[in-house]
Amino acid sequence: MATTIETPANDTVCAYCESPIFAHDPICVRDCTDDCGAPAYFCNYACLSSYIDDEDLTEGDACEWSPE
Repeated sequence: MATTIETPANDTVCAYCESPIFAHDPICVRDCTDDCGAPAYFCNYACLSSYIDDEDLTEGDACEWSPE
Protein backbone atom coordinates (compact mmCIF):
# COMPACT_ATOMS: atom_id res chain seq x y z
CA MET A 1 0.00 0.00 0.00
CA ALA A 2 1.54 3.27 -1.08
CA THR A 3 1.51 6.47 0.92
CA THR A 4 2.89 9.92 0.29
CA ILE A 5 5.33 11.37 2.79
CA GLU A 6 5.23 15.10 3.31
CA THR A 7 7.02 17.25 5.87
CA PRO A 8 4.49 18.77 8.28
CA ALA A 9 4.20 22.53 8.76
CA ASN A 10 6.65 24.19 11.15
CA ASP A 11 3.85 25.03 13.59
CA THR A 12 2.45 21.47 13.81
CA VAL A 13 1.77 20.45 17.41
CA CYS A 14 1.91 17.09 19.17
CA ALA A 15 -1.34 15.09 19.09
CA TYR A 16 -0.87 14.31 22.79
CA CYS A 17 0.69 17.27 24.62
CA GLU A 18 0.21 20.02 21.99
CA SER A 19 3.90 21.06 22.10
CA PRO A 20 5.52 22.07 18.80
CA ILE A 21 6.79 18.80 17.33
CA PHE A 22 9.97 20.27 15.86
CA ALA A 23 11.14 21.41 19.30
CA HIS A 24 11.69 17.71 20.05
CA ASP A 25 12.23 14.43 18.17
CA PRO A 26 9.00 14.14 16.11
CA ILE A 27 7.28 10.91 15.14
CA CYS A 28 4.65 10.48 12.44
CA VAL A 29 2.02 7.76 12.88
CA ARG A 30 -0.50 6.73 10.27
CA ASP A 31 -3.18 4.03 10.53
CA CYS A 32 -2.91 2.14 7.27
CA THR A 33 -5.49 -0.52 8.07
CA ASP A 34 -8.30 1.76 6.87
CA ASP A 35 -7.35 3.78 3.77
CA CYS A 36 -4.20 5.27 5.39
CA GLY A 37 -5.94 8.15 7.13
CA ALA A 38 -4.31 11.46 7.97
CA PRO A 39 -1.07 11.16 9.94
CA ALA A 40 -0.82 12.04 13.61
CA TYR A 41 2.36 13.73 14.84
CA PHE A 42 3.91 13.25 18.26
CA CYS A 43 6.81 15.28 19.61
CA ASN A 44 8.60 12.20 21.01
CA TYR A 45 8.18 8.53 21.89
CA ALA A 46 7.04 9.34 25.44
CA CYS A 47 3.98 11.20 24.13
CA LEU A 48 3.24 8.44 21.63
CA SER A 49 3.48 5.82 24.39
CA SER A 50 1.26 7.85 26.72
CA TYR A 51 -1.30 8.36 23.95
CA ILE A 52 -1.38 4.61 23.27
CA ASP A 53 -1.89 3.89 26.98
CA ASP A 54 -4.53 6.58 27.51
CA GLU A 55 -6.55 5.46 24.48
CA ASP A 56 -6.20 1.71 25.30
CA LEU A 57 -5.01 1.14 21.74
CA THR A 58 -3.34 -2.16 22.57
CA GLU A 59 -6.41 -3.67 24.23
CA GLY A 60 -7.37 -6.69 22.17
CA ASP A 61 -4.80 -5.92 19.47
CA ALA A 62 -1.73 -7.63 20.94
CA CYS A 63 -0.14 -10.23 18.74
CA GLU A 64 0.43 -13.73 20.03
CA TRP A 65 3.79 -15.24 19.19
CA SER A 66 4.45 -18.93 18.87
CA PRO A 67 7.78 -20.55 17.97
CA GLU A 68 5.93 -23.08 15.81
